Amino acid sequence: MQFEFNLLMFLRENISNPILDKVMIFITSLGNGGLFWIVLTFVMLIFKKTRKTGVFMLITLTLGYIMGNLVIKNIFARTRPYVAYNQPIIIPPPAEYSFPSGHTLSSFSAALCVFSYKKQFGVLAIILATLIAFSRMYLFVHYPTDIIGGIILSLFVVFLSKILLNKIYSHHIKKFKNLDKKYKC
Repeated sequence: MQFEFNLLMFLRENISNPILDKVMIFITSLGNGGLFWIVLTFVMLIFKKTRKTGVFMLITLTLGYIMGNLVIKNIFARTRPYVAYNQPIIIPPPAEYSFPSGHTLSSFSAALCVFSYKKQFGVLAIILATLIAFSRMYLFVHYPTDIIGGIILSLFVVFLSKILLNKIYSHHIKKFKNLDKKYKC
């Protein structure tokens, strides 16, 4: 844990400044409650062309929330770094535990879904997810391993969601094919 604290202190002592503070507060706010990604999910659900990706994102964000925020955070119950090291922070104190980073989990989960739909938009989403994850360390509310844990969990959740999505769609395709056969006679 000392190396993690040293990295956070390095960021605070060598990179932190009033302008970047405002930028990081804005960037981290995009990940608050997964709001940016939830809005993007519902926008994608509206249009037929992006609906399957929207469903993929909805499943992924839901599974990520359940696994990360409701289960794993409460199992590990890791104290946030600003509390553990008695450091001031410039955002409202987060209410949940530290591990894994929910901002990172939702951001990378959604970004990977977007990447699977359209690579060029996905790269932009991954850049945003990376900035959101970095902002959590910059703001001293997550350890580096919280971020890594959020990324690893997002990979698992996306993989699991893809399996579920394929089962859902293959079930519906079979159902419609059977209906077609039944009523074509």
